[in-house]
Amino acid sequence: MAVVAVHRAVLGGGRPTLPYAEAGRPGDRPPLVLVHGYADSWWTFEPVLRALPSALHAYAPTQRGHGDADKPAEGYLPEDFADDLVALLDHLGVERAVLVGGSSGGVQARIVAGRRPDRIAGLVLLGVPALLADKPGVTGFREAVRALEDPVDRDFADGFVRGLGVAGVAPGFLETMVGESLKVPARVWRETLRGLLETDLAATLTGILVPTLVVWGDRDPLLTRSDQQVILDAIPDSRFLVHEGAGHVVYWEDPERVARELVAFTAALRG
Repeated sequence: MAVVAVHRAVLGGGRPTLPYAEAGRPGDRPPLVLVHGYADSWWTFEPVLRALPSALHAYAPTQRGHGDADKPAEGYLPEDFADDLVALLDHLGVERAVLVGGSSGGVQARIVAGRRPDRIAGLVLLGVPALLADKPGVTGFREAVRALEDPVDRDFADGFVRGLGVAGVAPGFLETMVGESLKVPARVWRETLRGLLETDLAATLTGILVPTLVVWGDRDPLLTRSDQQVILDAIPDSRFLVHEGAGHVVYWEDPERVARELVAFTAALRG
């Protein structure tokens, strides 16, 4: 089991300061950079980080506006989060990384993979939507988010976390994730969702030429297999793994399996 340490990255240049977790030690392979999704934080990957072998180096940042990261007044488009990721790689001195995007965090991860292939050795998408505005329930959820006020209602955050189709996840961990969601101001809930819904997500799938692994739980209440097929059709060098019986957040439900899959994917990368 890897030891997880938490640091802060002062990105400078007007960019926010971001906490990040680190596990494992530097080696010959590119490190993993795990990118969390909407209303989340680095804690979402804590079980995976602990399950990774110490020989595999990994980072998991908390993105702007989320968790204990700085919360600037603006900058919540997917492109803003993507630019922060590149700045984080620069700060860490990482020339090339394997980006691992969880849920909507995969949108900014694939933006970086498409725009900066010189910095990305591989891409892993864990329950990441190909498209979002077409999903059932999005209109109602957006209206609910528009009505949020600070402090965000705990019942709302609890319903959001537990509505992700999780099974067999420790209650204490779910409580941690609810607490992390409550750290997100109402304006960040609104602006981040607006950015996801108003961005052309299909365009963020173009130009990705790095090896890509797409992972999906077949009981995901948000994403269908056909949605995942859109990703597979758009990215030439992509493979598909299905977690049978799993919901949206496969890395909560079976972190040990996800860790094994990340190890195998990284080991198979060329160069």
